[in-house]
Amino acid sequence: MELLDLFWTFLMIGFVSFGGGYAMIPVIEMEVSQHGWMTTQEFTDVIAVAGMSPGPIATNSAIFVGYQTAGLSGAIVSAFGMVIPSLMIILIIATFFFKFNELPIVKSAFYGLRPIITGLIIYAAIRFAITNNVIGDFSFQTFSLLMICVLSFFALMKLRMHPIYVIALAGFFGVVLY
Repeated sequence: MELLDLFWTFLMIGFVSFGGGYAMIPVIEMEVSQHGWMTTQEFTDVIAVAGMSPGPIATNSAIFVGYQTAGLSGAIVSAFGMVIPSLMIILIIATFFFKFNELPIVKSAFYGLRPIITGLIIYAAIRFAITNNVIGDFSFQTFSLLMICVLSFFALMKLRMHPIYVIALAGFFGVVLY
């Protein structure tokens, strides 16, 4: 029953989630907590590992949740549940996209999805920051973490630094400060 529950849950998440893996994180988190498969801290750890692992973060998260819940078979059914909707939708869209992508209603629909996807990604980032005590009581640590975040954002957006350099510099300042 647990395997069917994992498969069905991730199949539904795969069908209703748009905007990529980071936008799916809040949906996955809600389902995981409602089913009682993991605590918030365990899920946060899963997201950290899934983000560093090769491959899409949502699929990696599904695999980790499935493995934590039902072992190797749980990981396999969770991965299939997460991937099947995307595969089906992509095949259907690819069949019709080039015929309809210039229609105003299609352009408007894609334009309208942008804000919610951005909102879901920001929500996931804030939840991740709160869970990991990046945002919390005001202290030197909170201030310095926010400064690293702001400076990293500035380096990426205004200075156009390569993300690898920004990651390395943020890690360096983390070592120095902590």
